[in-house]
Amino acid sequence: MAGYSGTPLPKKLGIKTGSRVRLLGAPGAFHGILVAELPEGAVFTDGVADVAIVFAEWERDLLERVAAVRPTLPDAASLWVAWPKRASKRPTDITEDRLRALFLPTGLVDNKVCAIDEVWSGLRFVLRVELRGR
Repeated sequence: MAGYSGTPLPKKLGIKTGSRVRLLGAPGAFHGILVAELPEGAVFTDGVADVAIVFAEWERDLLERVAAVRPTLPDAASLWVAWPKRASKRPTDITEDRLRALFLPTGLVDNKVCAIDEVWSGLRFVLRVELRGR
């Protein structure tokens, strides 16, 4: 499922050979689509992950899911937050600005945005470099 740019979705999300990937709240077909394109040795996990992708339409659900996954993320992991694009017409109370307001004060910083598909946008957060290893 190459995105609008033609880039394979796992590459856009930073999923590499051997990556451990955790999904929370993913829409039904997403897991299967991603499985078909995973690099060699990349696996899905319910535990420690190098890349976590959290889908949510509502802030309350997002906060619960992020609270569940964050303790399982190593310092160098990526946390992708996916929410419905405005153009999708799906109801949501999440915006890119709101995500920054929620997560920047917690030591995370956003460093990439991508179109996951025609419905979902994604914003990647990572732990600030100066906070790693503490």
